[in-house]
Amino acid sequence: MSASTPKTLCTSGQQSIQDICHPLSAEESVRTPSPDVGNTTGSIGEKDLSLPNGTPVDTSSPASSSSLLNRLQLDDDLDGETRDLFVTVDDPKKHVSTMETYITYRVSTKTTRVEFDLPEYSVRRRYQDFDWLRIKLEDTQPTHLIPPLPEKFVMKGVVDRFSEEFVETRRKALDKFLKRVADHPVLSFNEHFNVFLSAKDLNAYKKQGLALLTKMGESVKYVTGGYKLRGRPLEFAAMGDYLDVFTQKLGTIDRIAQRIIKEQSEYLVELREYGPVYSSWAGFEGPLQEPLEGVAGCVANCAGALDELTEDMSDDFLPVLREYVLYIESMKTVLKKRDNVQAEYEAKLEAVAFRKEERTAPPTDVEKCQDRVECFNADLKADWDRWQNNKRQDFRQLLTGMADRNIQYYEKCLSAWESIIPLLQDRPENTKTETS
Repeated sequence: MSASTPKTLCTSGQQSIQDICHPLSAEESVRTPSPDVGNTTGSIGEKDLSLPNGTPVDTSSPASSSSLLNRLQLDDDLDGETRDLFVTVDDPKKHVSTMETYITYRVSTKTTRVEFDLPEYSVRRRYQDFDWLRIKLEDTQPTHLIPPLPEKFVMKGVVDRFSEEFVETRRKALDKFLKRVADHPVLSFNEHFNVFLSAKDLNAYKKQGLALLTKMGESVKYVTGGYKLRGRPLEFAAMGDYLDVFTQKLGTIDRIAQRIIKEQSEYLVELREYGPVYSSWAGFEGPLQEPLEGVAGCVANCAGALDELTEDMSDDFLPVLREYVLYIESMKTVLKKRDNVQAEYEAKLEAVAFRKEERTAPPTDVEKCQDRVECFNADLKADWDRWQNNKRQDFRQLLTGMADRNIQYYEKCLSAWESIIPLLQDRPENTKTETS
């Protein structure tokens, strides 16, 4: 497997969100209705703040700005003319020093976005830089699903983290991570992502941090004081149930696939020992020499085909399974954050409902908390749809490729065995010689 640049690059949308107000980006921001929504009211002052016993709280509201952008981008994805950000990871290099040994990867960017000072960038990043970016995205974009990174340490079946196989597998995973971020209509505009792609010295930003920090991360870390969530809305409960079943299915497939690869590898060792036996036997047989050598060559061809099939399964099939196992964990984390925000909202509503004094207007903190819930719900639903679309595409491509490779494997084996049939048949000239 080579570390060449992929032929196609994922892209991001052309819409800028710098001027769009996000309810979690600042404590004093005021939510305004979306222009595409009718007369839906977003003011909690027009609702009954008392918490009905057993009745779910009405949190219907205009979709958040970022979710509207998500929907716009999902439509724009059908048109290739909207692409304006291309990112790829390639050219891994090993660095050896007295203190440590590590691998860096070249991150190349081409863009027409005004947020970038130049149209092209080429920087080198190591794994911990990618991890820094992921953490920053989680902190500053808590309402969105952050694509997973490959595990930091040794992956399944790989011992040497500096081997070509391991480095190439990791390069592919890092490349996919950046492409998924660049393809997201909100994450791709994150200031940390811009710095990651363009800054020559990333360590300076790691130490100092960015000036445009927000309190978004803090807003979802609210401790509800032991308040127990009344229950997820049905659509989010269905998400959690789906993730549980999906986790079980992927885990079973992964375990079986690992066993199949192990058995194929053991069978491959036997085949490589099996063929030479026929070759050595052929040296002692006159009339059977050619057929025996043909069988040896046939076994060797089958072994080569099996080696390719096993390598493809290890390099292409298993990493996709593992990525989605990690994706599930990321999605569950976002769901828990959403639950925390909802629990905070319910706790505030309950506190208001039990107050004795007269209320002429709803508390400001309750309005802000409702904004967070509505924003979280809209963003999470948009990311869920995007994730489902990506999943369908990824697994359709994966299963199609697996089918093609199995067909190729069996065709090669069939061709190899058919090629020795003429060698095993009696030739007419031999028959005439024997009868004369």
